[in-house]
Amino acid sequence: MKKNNADQILMLLKMRGELDASVIAEELNLSKEGARQHLVKLFDEGYVEKVCKSNGVGRPFTYYSLSQVGKDKFPDSHADITVQLLRSVKKLLGENALDLLIGDREQLTYARYSEKLGNAKGIEDKLSKLAEIRSCEGYMAEWKKENDCYYFIENHCPICAAATECQQFCRAELKNFRNLLGEEFQVNRTQHILANESRCVYEIKPQLKSAVK
Repeated sequence: MKKNNADQILMLLKMRGELDASVIAEELNLSKEGARQHLVKLFDEGYVEKVCKSNGVGRPFTYYSLSQVGKDKFPDSHADITVQLLRSVKKLLGENALDLLIGDREQLTYARYSEKLGNAKGIEDKLSKLAEIRSCEGYMAEWKKENDCYYFIENHCPICAAATECQQFCRAELKNFRNLLGEEFQVNRTQHILANESRCVYEIKPQLKSAVK
């Protein structure tokens, strides 16, 4: 099996979640049979899981998703040492010191992002620039628009272990997004990797005029 095809399939499953072979074939410009062969090999190697689902008509379809082994191919950056450091700060200096540490990181991150988004023209340009920044940091970020609502999607969390240990990271991230996108938009997290979902999703929609101060 060609390594590049296998990696592309794993990346697609990481980005899109559960898919069947026909969708994978279409997305990656493969034949259906070729996609199935790659998926069988990935399943045998333990990188993907499969489940059969019936749509009510005809035979059931087989859907594929990443197994834990497959997810581990998208690593959490320096997970062990980060968690150890967080625990040491909390133990030696206390919870308040940890809050101050994360607060300082939040401010530095906001300043850096704000500078890069400073010349953005409108919400879509902001989201594109933010997705580029976050992707460079390992979050595999993208955005899409549905009707009047935008969705900012992070398909991977490179600090997942740290965020699991200390969820102030997630709260700081949401606060920064709200500040960066402006008070004319309402930003809420609707999916969360720490809630055992495959990605973090932020719903961004215009504030009601009466709600904007």
